Order: sequence, then C-alpha cells, then structure tokens
Amino acid sequence: MQKQDLSQMDRLYEAILTLKTPEECRAFFLDLCSAAELRAMAQRLEVAQLLDEGLIYNHILERTGASSATISRVNRALQYGADGYKTILPRLKK
Repeated sequence: MQKQDLSQMDRLYEAILTLKTPEECRAFFLDLCSAAELRAMAQRLEVAQLLDEGLIYNHILERTGASSATISRVNRALQYGADGYKTILPRLKK
C-alpha cells in the first residue's frame, strides 16, 4: 500500500473509533458501504464465530450460505491473519 493509502485507511479507522452507539455505527456503515458489502462483512464475522466454535466447513456452509472460498479465507485469517478476529471474538461473547 502507498503512504497516501495508509493515511486514508488510518483516517477511516479513526472515524470508526469515534462512533459511540450501535445506531451511530449502523448509520455510518449504511452511508459508507453498499448493502452487498455490509452483508459480506456480516457473513464473514458469522463464519469466524462458527469456526471459533469448532464447526466444520459443511455445517458453516449450510448455516450461513457462505462459499467454501469465503470460509477458507476467514479460516486463514483466523490462523495466520493480523489477529483482528482473535481480538473481537472474545469481546462479542461477553
């Protein structure tokens, strides 16, 4: 990524961190993302939760409708990614 891209990404992360309520978050993401993008992100989070619970690919596919490529991608992120899922998943269980 170029330096300008990193600056833009950091600005996005800073903007997200200013959100205080689920309603503010919902409004911001509805403005920022397409419906398809939001569905894809929500699906990936659900897949990550199910993988974390130990479900197998076939059950996740049946339950979420996610493709095997998406499930594999999320699993790879859980195993070798930047630990974003590992940070958020325990917090969602509380």
